[in-house]
Amino acid sequence: MNLTPETVLPDDAEDALLVARVHEPEWDGPCVAAVRGAHLVDLTSHVPTVADLLEREDAGRLVRDAPGGRRWPLDELLAATASPRRDIPQLLAPVDLQVIKAAGVTFAESLMERVIEERTGGDPTLAARTRERLVSFVGPVTEVRPGSPEAAKAKEILQADGLWSQYLEVGIGPDPEVFTKAPVLSAVGTGARIGLLASSVWNNPEPEVVLAADSRGRVRGALLGNDVNLRDVEGRSALLLPRAKDNNASCALGPFLRLFDDAGTRGDGFGLDDVRELEVALDVTGTDGFVLEGSSSMRRISRDVLDLVASVHGDHHQHPDGFVLFTGTLFAPTQDRDAPGEGFTHHEGDVVRISSPRLGSLVNTVTTSEAAPPWEYGIGRLMRNLAGRGVL
Repeated sequence: MNLTPETVLPDDAEDALLVARVHEPEWDGPCVAAVRGAHLVDLTSHVPTVADLLEREDAGRLVRDAPGGRRWPLDELLAATASPRRDIPQLLAPVDLQVIKAAGVTFAESLMERVIEERTGGDPTLAARTRERLVSFVGPVTEVRPGSPEAAKAKEILQADGLWSQYLEVGIGPDPEVFTKAPVLSAVGTGARIGLLASSVWNNPEPEVVLAADSRGRVRGALLGNDVNLRDVEGRSALLLPRAKDNNASCALGPFLRLFDDAGTRGDGFGLDDVRELEVALDVTGTDGFVLEGSSSMRRISRDVLDLVASVHGDHHQHPDGFVLFTGTLFAPTQDRDAPGEGFTHHEGDVVRISSPRLGSLVNTVTTSEAAPPWEYGIGRLMRNLAGRGVL
């Protein structure tokens, strides 16, 4: 795994407000840090958590200018993060107390693949034949605007033909699919191993743009995420979504959280409109020599990102520590890997790189959830640690 500033940072890093979290073994706890040139600067004395940072109206100024404490060379941190050692400082996922939410079926291409999973009952050997049959019947429907009169009419027609699906309901119906992806503090960061259930035989990465919002539901920045999916599990029943999505090390976020520019005065600026234009690339390289490449464009999302945010936060639901929201992916790989017609599935040791020029690169190595390092640092331990360091 090659983690260097050149391979991880956004192309315009010198103009970006980048937030990180660093695990400092000396204190047995995390630090909120700002990326400043070749170093990360500790801001924990100003804001003990990233959630606290996003509540600040002057968050951008703090990241850019606040006097910091300890400094870590970025190249050394990245090298340490990619190593098996855990006794030296390294990067963590750049969020902490925020609830980790995810929206599903927000792109037409992935919508079709979810319907295929359902129709095959999670059996990859039936995927190619089912895909061929469904494309002609259902494919054009996936292009209608969600919640529109045209979508309602399409539902009537497909129901009459016995082709309606619960995935079509959330794909083109009035309400999106939004679920809790992972518990607070359970996400892994760039350089970490990412987990799949050992029993899964059909699965894939889901490269996504992730929004970071404060307690008022205001989107304050964005980052990259891997919403790992077990297609065989969810395909058996949508009620198995928690088992398919929420397992040890099954959520990756990073490499950094990029804050929106406070006044659009840095470089070309970075804000919500830029998020709507982001291109996300995926590269999977296996130890068997297999290579998978793909891309996802936020311009092709079926629902605006603020509509997704409104479905998460409002009078109907509050988030006192803020939340992050996976916005979905159009990428559902169908390239055969192990056998003709079975499509793609991960092998242990795959290196997954998710990248976007404005957000950098999130890199992880695939393992099983059972073999990944156990999740041991929860909210209670974090609060005790911060209190013991005198920063709460």
